Amino acid sequence: MEKLSKQEEEAMQAVWQCGSGFIKDFLDQLEEPKPPYTTLASTIKNLERKEFLKSEKMGNSLRYIPTIQEEEYKKRFMSGFVSDYFQNSYKDLVTFFANEKKISASELQEIIKLIEKQ
Repeated sequence: MEKLSKQEEEAMQAVWQCGSGFIKDFLDQLEEPKPPYTTLASTIKNLERKEFLKSEKMGNSLRYIPTIQEEEYKKRFMSGFVSDYFQNSYKDLVTFFANEKKISASELQEIIKLIEKQ
């Protein structure tokens, strides 16, 4: 899966929030400062080219639909992230965050409980 830029990820977040829609719908979902309409339109076209979106003609407009759901993207992104930066070791990932004091002992206990329930 091709990696998305920050701008593309923000656009996909807006698409996922809408479920499907038109560029104006996605623009409404974005936080201030909003990009110009034409910038968002270019980003949406790039996402369609990368096959993250598909479009269907509705009158004179295009309605965009995600081809990948947010959870699936997260899974693929995190797998690549852990592979690229932590040699496929989730233990090393958690150790990194613990050493950086980005995760507390109580949060680690919650994670352990979640794992034990599996």
